[in-house]
Amino acid sequence: MVFAEPRDNRLLKSRGLRGAASIRSRIEETLRLPRPFSPPDEWKQAPARLVVNYILGCLFHPETSVKWKAVTALGWIVNRMAEENLESARNIMRRLMWSLNDESGGIGWGSAETMGEIMAVNGDLAREYHCILLSYVQERGNPLENPLLERGVLWGIGRLAMVRPDLVKGCASHLIPFLRSPDPVHRGHALWALGFVEEPVPDDLVEVLMRDATPIELYDGRELQSVRIEELARRCRTGRSEVETGGSREAAVRNSRA
Repeated sequence: MVFAEPRDNRLLKSRGLRGAASIRSRIEETLRLPRPFSPPDEWKQAPARLVVNYILGCLFHPETSVKWKAVTALGWIVNRMAEENLESARNIMRRLMWSLNDESGGIGWGSAETMGEIMAVNGDLAREYHCILLSYVQERGNPLENPLLERGVLWGIGRLAMVRPDLVKGCASHLIPFLRSPDPVHRGHALWALGFVEEPVPDDLVEVLMRDATPIELYDGRELQSVRIEELARRCRTGRSEVETGGSREAAVRNSRA
């Protein structure tokens, strides 16, 4: 009896690539490399729908650095999908949104972070879906009411604000309450995001946090680093100061990655 070769394998081989199982193993291998994410040529030649499904699985990886590089990788691959077929990229955004819905029956680990990353990279998707991401921190929106998922939402908003501050106007009032959270990651991610939002933050609250020496791990879009809350508070103040005095947007981005 002769079994038909899986369609994905036939397609990959027609492009001079190895089988789907090999692509899957190479994806994790690439994400585990001790350097910022950079897509290998093999990924660029493989069908985007195949690559994106394997990377989505890495959002649940037990190694934190792999999970964050998967977020960056998804921003790259979904942007590629959007350039070829915008509707296919919309489908990925809908999958991420559904995973954050109670009715999905699962927990959308990494989904909000990935939404923010995708929208930072692709303007079309950002204009369509930024309101959804912001709604997750709005009391009258779609609050997630899950402290761990809220960490991801705060990071996603910060990543979006880093590149497209015009799309997060008016969100500071929804981020500020997280500065009082007992969760240091809430405080840190909210400070990081507010550093890119061109809106006032209460100075007395920032001053209190400038004495908070609690360390957290923060992914800046390229690398995972250990940083103290007090340092993020200083960066937040510096970033806002530069914007308020006419400083460049590029300078604010540099401060966030210092």
